[in-house]
Amino acid sequence: MDFIVKEFSQLSAVELYEIIKSRTEIFLLEQNIVCQDLDDVDYNSIHCFFYDGKRVTAYLRAFSSGDNAVLIGRVLTLEHGRGTGYELMRKSIKEIQRRFLCNKIIVHAQKQAVGFYEKFGFRTVSDEYLEEGVVHVNMEFEL
Repeated sequence: MDFIVKEFSQLSAVELYEIIKSRTEIFLLEQNIVCQDLDDVDYNSIHCFFYDGKRVTAYLRAFSSGDNAVLIGRVLTLEHGRGTGYELMRKSIKEIQRRFLCNKIIVHAQKQAVGFYEKFGFRTVSDEYLEEGVVHVNMEFEL
């Protein structure tokens, strides 16, 4: 399985299709989150993903949010419990540090994923809130 990082304009039509298919599978079908997924943020993001030649099996996007910070979002893995999500985050953090001039990474984490992000040094910096009907908290990782 290959780890790939591309800007939007570098994505092939097949890669973009597979990214959207995986995002739909996780957020709409698995988590029942009904929202406008295609929000124009993709145009200004880097897209980090594992691709096995047929499917995007893990994915996140990262973009500058101003104030020397990068926001990551749409974090997903199709292979739960196999370490794919951990490897995606580990490699993506390195790539963010290489590509962006930033001093922190921010994630709007689903409450059930807080422990996952804490493994990388993220800390909770907000109270709980609802986003698309799911409890979230803001977390930050200082670089």
